[in-house]
Amino acid sequence: MLTLLGIGMDKHVLSLLQLFVSVVCGGLQSPVHNCNESFVMESLPECGYLFEMLMMKMDSSQWCNLTKVIMYYDTLSECAEHTARNGNCFWPNNLAERFIIGIHTKFFSNCTSDTIIWEDPPDDILTALILIPVFLTAAMISLVVWCSKGGDIFG
Repeated sequence: MLTLLGIGMDKHVLSLLQLFVSVVCGGLQSPVHNCNESFVMESLPECGYLFEMLMMKMDSSQWCNLTKVIMYYDTLSECAEHTARNGNCFWPNNLAERFIIGIHTKFFSNCTSDTIIWEDPPDDILTALILIPVFLTAAMISLVVWCSKGGDIFG
């Protein structure tokens, strides 16, 4: 704990206070970062190679099954983001976007489906969708009957 003016302060709070003071007093000066595009272009294929090796372990008929591919795709995304940040580049950027589009073209171009597959919602959602209108209808009928017996209570 750091002590400032007799008040115990966490070091993170002190850092935030210093940041606030620097912004108020002198404006926020961000350092200039030059994106090392050649590093990113050289390193992104390594991410693609890792993803390709993972995808080749599974049957190509399963490539369009998101539940089977999502962990591999997450690894690809993390690798691409890490590579961009190591090259002092923003994420996402044009280089990474072109790289990921290339991956999509290679592995997921046949994953579109022209037919819509209709599925029932889960039982708890289906129950709520049925019971809410039933209870609202019963409540409205009860209100109409009660108002018609008791006379005009609103006027």
